Amino acid sequence: MQLTKRIAEDTYYVGASDRRLALFENIYPIERGVSYNSYLVIDEKTILLDTVDHSVSRQFMENIEYVLDGRTLDYIVVDHVEPDHCGVYEELVTKFPDVKLVGNAKTIQFLSQFFRFDVAARAHVVKECDSLCTGKHTFTFVFAPMVHWPEVMVTYDSLTKILYSADAFGTFGALSGNIFADEVDFEHEWLDDARRYYTNIVGKYGVQVLAALKKASGLDIAMICPLHGPIWRKDIAWFIEKHRIWASYEVESDGVLIVYCSIYGNTENAANYVAMKLAEKGVRNIHMYDASKTDSSYLLAECFKYGRVVFAAPTYNLGLFPPMENLLLDLKAHLWQNRKVALIECGTWALASGKKMLEILCSMKGIEVVNDTVSIKSSAKDSQASEFDALVDAIVR
Repeated sequence: MQLTKRIAEDTYYVGASDRRLALFENIYPIERGVSYNSYLVIDEKTILLDTVDHSVSRQFMENIEYVLDGRTLDYIVVDHVEPDHCGVYEELVTKFPDVKLVGNAKTIQFLSQFFRFDVAARAHVVKECDSLCTGKHTFTFVFAPMVHWPEVMVTYDSLTKILYSADAFGTFGALSGNIFADEVDFEHEWLDDARRYYTNIVGKYGVQVLAALKKASGLDIAMICPLHGPIWRKDIAWFIEKHRIWASYEVESDGVLIVYCSIYGNTENAANYVAMKLAEKGVRNIHMYDASKTDSSYLLAECFKYGRVVFAAPTYNLGLFPPMENLLLDLKAHLWQNRKVALIECGTWALASGKKMLEILCSMKGIEVVNDTVSIKSSAKDSQASEFDALVDAIVR
């Protein structure tokens, strides 16, 4: 049974959702699943904007066959070549042998690397700001390299004023009938997944995202159609501003984030003491996570959200406890920057975790360590209260 929806003049949503997939890109947990969005425009020429992952190919093929209603498919715009958006090209070129694949030179190169059919024979190569007219609709192609692959481009339809934004403005989460962001409680139910999607997948490329946002600011946008998550037709400026904050590595929310690891509970006890003292000082929105239990993708997103972060970790094999080391290296890989941090280390026969945390953090841009590392020998003692108080005061300041 077809599952399609008309979203604008001659324009249909033909994507599908996957609630069975546990890990996006086989690394990021997606408890709420994910959608693979695709859009079909019926004009004098028919044009499909991106496709879907192979896991939902059956539903997708039913959807496009229903909307085409016996017509052939003339063009497929390839905004992004990642396999979750081009998993069905073999099926499409077999069913529509004359279809043209619209993309830039890098797009055609990547497609040729993925597929065995003759990509070059079907290629319609475009350059920056080239346009394609299908009748009433004119599509203009704007390049957005490294958001988050080098071939990425976005497509603008001047008739409907829709921006087909590729992976930009996407989010984790399967769609449940309500395919528009204004049909759900996005800020409370979807924003965390949107932030986690952005920071983990695109977070490293803030400069490139800002460049893409600058290009988009010159367009009259009535709707943003991303490749994952809800479609935006209201409050577009609010969502764009969120992305500007994330891309600029700015602090999004007040509060303090405490991320700790603890083998036998002593480091956790110290982290809890700091949280209690911060609360006594009037600090609100204190959030605590155990890095041994919480997937790094969630922690990275939280680190992007808050401006003050406490890292607390034990020494392990004369080094840093692996979950904390993995998190800090992940933050470094995503160019996390411009934050204030405080450190707590713990050890019994050696204290080494603080030094290792400092080494990683000091290799990042704009990371300010606000106080001397508090060192715990096996367990925190009442005699160390003044050290913890000094750390708390530094965080408050």
